Amino acid sequence: MPLLNKLAPGTSGAPGGDTATRSLTRLRTALTLFFALDGFLFAGWVVRIPAIKQQTGASTGDLGLALLGVSAGAVVTMTLTGRLCRRFGSHPVTVASAVLLSLSIALPALTHSAGALGLVLLVFGTAYGGINVAMNSAAVDLVAALRRPVMPTFHAAFSLGGMLGAGLGGLVAGGLSPAAHLTGLTLAGLALTAVAGPVLLRSPSPAAPEAVGVQKPAPGRPDGRSRRLVTVFGVIALCTAYGEGALADWGALHLEQDLHAHPGLAAAGYSLFALAMTAGRLSGTALLERLGQTRTLVAGGATAAAGMLLGALAPTVWLALAGFAVTGLGLANIFPVAVARAGAVAGAGGVAAASTLGYGGMLIGPPTIGFLADWSSLPVALTTVAVLAAGAALIGYAVRNAPVPRPAGQTAPAARNVPAGQPVRTESAARV
Repeated sequence: MPLLNKLAPGTSGAPGGDTATRSLTRLRTALTLFFALDGFLFAGWVVRIPAIKQQTGASTGDLGLALLGVSAGAVVTMTLTGRLCRRFGSHPVTVASAVLLSLSIALPALTHSAGALGLVLLVFGTAYGGINVAMNSAAVDLVAALRRPVMPTFHAAFSLGGMLGAGLGGLVAGGLSPAAHLTGLTLAGLALTAVAGPVLLRSPSPAAPEAVGVQKPAPGRPDGRSRRLVTVFGVIALCTAYGEGALADWGALHLEQDLHAHPGLAAAGYSLFALAMTAGRLSGTALLERLGQTRTLVAGGATAAAGMLLGALAPTVWLALAGFAVTGLGLANIFPVAVARAGAVAGAGGVAAASTLGYGGMLIGPPTIGFLADWSSLPVALTTVAVLAAGAALIGYAVRNAPVPRPAGQTAPAARNVPAGQPVRTESAARV
């Protein structure tokens, strides 16, 4: 049986096979757009933080407290979104969260005090946490239906959206007020949601091919072993997201303050890191199919650790930039693989738990680096990114024998049902 015919229900030579395949393709495209939108909006907000700080008259400490609204809203919502996805489906929750995210990004420009900013950022963080859990849950279901490890491509779209949002924000920062810029982002977000949202709303979450015709068990609380596995994958995600948050906020300062780089060159440090991460994610599917999940996790963590040691301790700007790029390549696929594995273990609840830990790492990374820099120095503080990346590699190796959950009703690895000579492209049969 051709592999293409095993992509989705109804594709095994039936007349509706091409239609089902096209439906999955449209769903993948729409979901990719939502990942890109998430990165685009978040980056658009981040580049206007200095202007919002000036507008509100907030001190550095007051701004730090206000920014905790994003963290609080995201973390609280992530713990609840898994339940919403189980009740209403991940597709409607993704669309609803995208609408709320698009609307809430305009709110910071309307504030004139740190307290008010903190309150509206709580709303923004709520939407940000909701869309990240919901769209990752939808992506896990689609990965199972496509039978290919395409999760990194969705996160590549997030990275590309972030680069576009940051670049556009930098271009318009001098000519547009924060209110005009952020309102424009609201309109762009609502427009994209109006285009891509109906595709998700019309499409039920796809079933894995092996589960067709099999009665799925009613969703319930995962057992203790599953919860422990989800926590492990969440910790892996945290270790790597910590580095992404740390470099976003402290990388340019390290280059300018410690290595005396020109401000323009220092600003390019994070762009180089993000570009390398995007390139790594775009090649992530091929890498996973070739190496498997465990080797990808271990190699990525080791590469990121080496790169960050170079980036933090290098005596010259150019060596530090090279270290940032290597770090981006190493971290690129660890987070999406960890979230995908958690979703395979426990569905939307697993994605929610792992995402909460993972995005929590991205949010706690910057203040942790700041405290450690005050205690010691910024280069030394940045080496903690390398320590956690190495930790992620060790944890990934330690759980190498953890079974890859299979769809309900599948009793043998899917590879056994593939004709001789047929390349194995299933997520469940991928080497771990």
